[in-house]
Amino acid sequence: MKSVKHSCWNRALTAAALLLAGAAEPAWAFGQGGARFWFPPAVSSYGAQVDRLFLIVLAITGAVFFLVEGALLWFLIRYRRRDGSKAAYIHGSTRAELIWTVIPALIVLYLAVASQRVWAHIQGPPPPHQLELEVQGEQFAWNVRYAGPDGALHTADDLETINQLHLPVGQVVLINLASKDVIHSFFLPQFRIKRDAVPGMTSRIWVQATVTGNFEIVCAELCGLGHYRMRGFVTIETPEEFRAWLAQVQQEQHT
Repeated sequence: MKSVKHSCWNRALTAAALLLAGAAEPAWAFGQGGARFWFPPAVSSYGAQVDRLFLIVLAITGAVFFLVEGALLWFLIRYRRRDGSKAAYIHGSTRAELIWTVIPALIVLYLAVASQRVWAHIQGPPPPHQLELEVQGEQFAWNVRYAGPDGALHTADDLETINQLHLPVGQVVLINLASKDVIHSFFLPQFRIKRDAVPGMTSRIWVQATVTGNFEIVCAELCGLGHYRMRGFVTIETPEEFRAWLAQVQQEQHT
């Protein structure tokens, strides 16, 4: 019997150690593309801020979980039924009630201020941008529109691609997001961007890529029977490569 209990305790301690190690790993992964334990690498200028806020919330809620469950386990053992013992009525403690009211209130206030700061940075007025384009969702594709030589969108020299979004690294890009038919959700996991594209409404998001590479655009909203195949591709390249690609598209579409 003792060996069974000993084995159970070993398994429990091993599982707890693995859980704590897994929770700690993302904390030192900042500066290497974000929290790599379960997140995809962060490739936008504000990706690390989003990851950090997530991990702060996770650490606080995880600590509270272990404290509460530990206290519950302790009470179950300490005040278990015993022969000859009698339960006693306890009125309560004003001090204890203040503690478990004030501390959670301060934690929630801190999280509200921290999250509002990140939210205002990402969703507030965008910084000065070097490129503006349009992404329009349509069953079941992403239509991307770039301004032509005149520098204005929705003119005769616009450049259009389907499911191909090219962005220059290091530059602030303003994206006008719209939908042609139903609600779609423009989701770039590596950029930490997820915004609904709503028919009849144009929303604006901005992004600044920090590394070059190839990534996917995902529709995170069930938009019809072909939703599963609504995927696009993002290519982050140097400004020189981006200008060369844009010139090639210009030549293909307007010659």
